[in-house]
Amino acid sequence: MTAIDDPSPGKSPLHALLAPDSVAVIGASNNPAKRGYKAMLGLVRGGYAGTIYPINPKADAVLDVRAWPSIDAVPEAPALALICTPAATVPELVESCGRRGVKGAIILASGFGEAGADGARLEEEMLRRARACGVRLIGPNTSGVFNLHHRLNLLALDRLQPGDIGVVSQSGNMLLSLALEAEHHGQVGFSTYVGPGNQSDLGFADYLRYLGEDPATRVATLYIEGFSDGRAFLDTARRVSATKPVVVYKSGATAQGQRSASSHTGALAGSYPMTVDLLRQAGVSVVSYSDDILPVAEGLGRLQRSPGRRVAVIADGGGQATIAADRLAEAGLELATLAADTRKMLAAVLFSQASTVNPVDVAGTTDDHPSLLATCMEIVAADPGVDAVLLVGMFGGYARRFDESLADDEMRGAEAMVELAGSGDKPVVVYSLYAPARPPALGRLRQAGVPVYDAIENAVNVLAALGDRGAYLDRPLEAPSAPARPGPRGQDLVANARHEGRHLLEPEAKALLAEYGIGVLEERLVRDADELAEAARAFAGTPVAMKVVSPDISHKSDAGGVALNLEGEAALTEAYADIMRSAGEYAPQARIDGVLVTPMAPQGVEVIVGLMRDPTFGPVVMFGLGGVLVEVLEDVAFRAAPLSRGDAAAMLDQLKARRVLDGVRGAPGVDKNALIELLLSVSRLMEAYPAIAELDLNPVIAYPDGYAVVDARILLANDVESAP
Repeated sequence: MTAIDDPSPGKSPLHALLAPDSVAVIGASNNPAKRGYKAMLGLVRGGYAGTIYPINPKADAVLDVRAWPSIDAVPEAPALALICTPAATVPELVESCGRRGVKGAIILASGFGEAGADGARLEEEMLRRARACGVRLIGPNTSGVFNLHHRLNLLALDRLQPGDIGVVSQSGNMLLSLALEAEHHGQVGFSTYVGPGNQSDLGFADYLRYLGEDPATRVATLYIEGFSDGRAFLDTARRVSATKPVVVYKSGATAQGQRSASSHTGALAGSYPMTVDLLRQAGVSVVSYSDDILPVAEGLGRLQRSPGRRVAVIADGGGQATIAADRLAEAGLELATLAADTRKMLAAVLFSQASTVNPVDVAGTTDDHPSLLATCMEIVAADPGVDAVLLVGMFGGYARRFDESLADDEMRGAEAMVELAGSGDKPVVVYSLYAPARPPALGRLRQAGVPVYDAIENAVNVLAALGDRGAYLDRPLEAPSAPARPGPRGQDLVANARHEGRHLLEPEAKALLAEYGIGVLEERLVRDADELAEAARAFAGTPVAMKVVSPDISHKSDAGGVALNLEGEAALTEAYADIMRSAGEYAPQARIDGVLVTPMAPQGVEVIVGLMRDPTFGPVVMFGLGGVLVEVLEDVAFRAAPLSRGDAAAMLDQLKARRVLDGVRGAPGVDKNALIELLLSVSRLMEAYPAIAELDLNPVIAYPDGYAVVDARILLANDVESAP
């Protein structure tokens, strides 16, 4: 798959395909069981205003629309062709479309690359012909397309409501689920839908670019199983998310990145957490559960952002107030601390037993006066320490729960909430246990664009997404750093290793790091008794570590190739002999270049710094708590390179155990600025040396005034032919 070339400032070519003024349905049919019938039904029943050309050599008309025997016979070149015929017929039909001047085709058939080697060859042939004749392809194996504002409904789905949510989904059933959920909700509508299918030509980056440009779309929503070009998607997401929200539900892990690796970094690459981190770095709102997709998309589409993460909760029940507080904390949001004046104003309108501490529990005050809930919301929204307001409870159901006479007061409350929501930049979100019943007061809120949810979790996740988006948009814009260049020493080291068909040895890796200002410990490579004696004299009085140096031994500890806390020439001599013997027994055929002797690093906080060239997303930097348990704890953060300073700082702040970096139980905190500089240096190193496939610094010992790289591995790619 290759993304559509970006002709900025021009618009995406997809506008002509997804809002066409004419459509040819190749394989149109009068048989209700055929896809060609469903597509025609969607166009005719949906009121498509453009010209429809059913293509069927055996029919005079399809659904009372004149049919044509072939694409060559139609009187004009249609803007779009929908090909509903079996896979084997598709390459020739695509070529016919190109000859007729059709610029885009949607391929419904399966049986291509997803079906095995024969299908893959068929897909390659289809793509070859499409490129030769200038036809762009959606699919194959796609569920179809609709553009409700253009009345283009090639899926024949009914009861769809036009709206502002654009959807791209690799699963047709997921689209159906969202459509049924929207129908049940009653106020959610869609703009454009695309099923990308196999993405043999057009892919997620192309569709996201289109949704970003589409004036009818306020939020782009994507269900993604796998990326064909993850880096292109990240680049596009970064541009689109600057102007409108992007919501992604990513299913599964990135299979391309799950591979056996000889470093901790490689073992953790390609994981689902890595994908999530990279998407969020690009401004994407990632949802973890499928039932959050539509609520979060609706909330972001309507409210766009929050100025912060401090939430005030108004509740008419203590239990739901507690649940809301729990969920807010889990989502990384804060319960706003209400000012004294705010609490006084609340106390003036509520019963004495009400709680004016956030969450605010009205304690029965609103049982016969539900519009007071709106008054409480107005009071807390005026507090400068509040960024968003969440109402939880049974608003909308007071008339049903207590007395029908309360319906008018509830509607007055709804009008006041609508006015509040439209008067400032603080989001107002409502959870009501009566939401499924669709009472009039809640209908008024929804109609005015105030999100209403029937689960507290959905409401809280919307607020979290709004807070994240606000923080992303408010981040300082950083100028890109100057391009990095390889140094002469590093070039020689990499070229020599590549010539010998191996990775960098640890001393070579550390020499390359030092060239980029990365702090490494003094060390000596020992290959015989004389060099051992010299190292003992050089490090006299200092405990040292000894490690085997071999291009054929990846995990030194497993080979008995590490000895620690050694002092004196006798201890070094004994350890040297033990290491050489153990390594030889562990890997008899291994080439052993000697033993590295280096002073023991003082105790500190162990972290890991890594980088890899992910096959899906390209260069990626990793940071986390280090040591031997890194793959067990997996408390790590990922960012796509090149890094900005803000990216590097965010990696430190993301760790679950980040308090360890600040110092615990009386221990001093580490030098975070030094770690940030280390991450930036590693990012520049990867940029300078495209031959580096993976780098693993584990552990790095972090101190209050710097760090020390204790162990370093640099793996080189076998397929990089460029200069090091």
